[in-house]
Amino acid sequence: MELTWYPAPAKLNLFLHILDRRTDGYHELQTVFRLIDRSDRIGVAPRRDAKVLSDGPFGEDDLCVRAAKLIGKGCELALEKNIPVGGGLGGGSSDAATVLLVLNRIHGLRLSRAELMALGARLGADVPFFVYGHNAFAEGIGERLRALDLPPAWYLVITPQVSVSTRETFESALTRRSKGIKIPPFLSGQGRNDLEAAVVARHPDVAASLAWLRKHRPQARMTGSGACVFAEFETEAQARALLLALPGGMRGFVAKGLERHPLYDFLD
Repeated sequence: MELTWYPAPAKLNLFLHILDRRTDGYHELQTVFRLIDRSDRIGVAPRRDAKVLSDGPFGEDDLCVRAAKLIGKGCELALEKNIPVGGGLGGGSSDAATVLLVLNRIHGLRLSRAELMALGARLGADVPFFVYGHNAFAEGIGERLRALDLPPAWYLVITPQVSVSTRETFESALTRRSKGIKIPPFLSGQGRNDLEAAVVARHPDVAASLAWLRKHRPQARMTGSGACVFAEFETEAQARALLLALPGGMRGFVAKGLERHPLYDFLD
C-alpha cells in the first residue's frame, strides 16, 4: 500500500528550569516549548492486520514502532530524518506523536487528545507536548501543559555534531536548581537552561557554538538537554544573515516559530 507522508516538527525549549528530582527518577521542571518548522517526515500506510512493519532507521525499541504498537492497529512506517538526533529538538518524541495522531485518525479510533497524551507519556516525557500541539508552558516532567501564545519569531539553530545523553546530563546538572516561576506572560529571553553548564563542560563543540552565538546574540542558549543552541530573531533576514556568517566547521539552519502543530486539527 502506498505511504502517505506526515510532518513531525521539532521544538525548542525557550528556557528550562530543573526544580528537583522526583522519587520515580524523573525531574520536576518548568519550560516553555516552542514548535518550529524544521520537521521529520513519517510515512504511514494502514494495514488490515495488526502487524507493524517499518522501513528506514527504525529499531524494535524505536518510539515510532512503540507508538504504533500502543495504538494496536497495523501499519507500515517509514521515516525521513531532518531533525538532528540527540540535539534537544525532540525529534524522536515528535515522530512518535505523529504516529499516534495519524493512526488514531486513519483507523477512526476517535481517541481524544487527552487519551493520546496519556499514551504518549508512556513513551517519553516530551511526547505529550507534541500531541498537545500548541506552544506551551510545561511543568511536572513536561506533561502538565498550558497553551501559550508566543509572538512570531525566527530562529538560528546551530547543530554541533555530537549526540548528548539526556540521562547523563540530568544526573550531572542537579547542583544548580531553579526556583519555580509563574507564567504567563512569557518574555523573550526569560529564564535560563539549567542543563547548559553540564553539557558545555562535557562537549567542547557545544561550548564553542554557544560562545560564538552569544557574541552576536547575548540571550542565545541551549535547547533541552543539548546539543543544539539557538538564538531568536524578529525577521528571517536577520537569522539568515548570521547563518551565512557561521565559522567554518559550524553547521546550522534557520527555522520559523509555529503557532500550532501542523496536525493539530487531526483531532477536531
